Amino acid sequence: MRINEHVGIADWELTETFVRASGPGGQNVNKVSTAVELRFEAERSPALSAPVKARLRKLAGSRWTLDGAIVLFVQDTRHQARNREIARERLADLIRAALVAPKRRVATRPTHGSVRRRLVGKTARGEVKALRGRVDDEE
Repeated sequence: MRINEHVGIADWELTETFVRASGPGGQNVNKVSTAVELRFEAERSPALSAPVKARLRKLAGSRWTLDGAIVLFVQDTRHQARNREIARERLADLIRAALVAPKRRVATRPTHGSVRRRLVGKTARGEVKALRGRVDDEE
C-alpha cells in the first residue's frame, strides 16, 4: 500500500479481519461479515521513522494498542469491499498526517500596544472588583 512517493506499507504489516456489523441491514446483517477490522503493526514497521511513529501514536489515540499496533474498525457501509477501502483510506490519511513534521514555534515578544492594553484592562477589572466591597452605612 503506497502512502506517498517515499513511504509504502508492506502486506505483512496489515491484517484484516471481517466481522458482522451492527446497525441496519435487515436479514443481511445477521449473515454476512461486512465490518472490517484493519490492524497495522506500526511499531514494527520499517517504513516509518521513530519521530513519525511517535506522532502517529499521538494521532491514533485510543486506536493504538499496547503492543504498538493501530486498529481501525469500519462498518460504514453494507459492502465489505467498500468498508475495506474506507479503512485503508483512513489508515493512509492517519500516516500522511503523522509524516508532516510540525513547524517549530518562533518565540516573539508582545507588542508595546498589546502590553499596554492588557495592563489597562487589568486595572479596570481591579477597580470593578474593589468597588464590590462592603458598603458602610454612615448616618
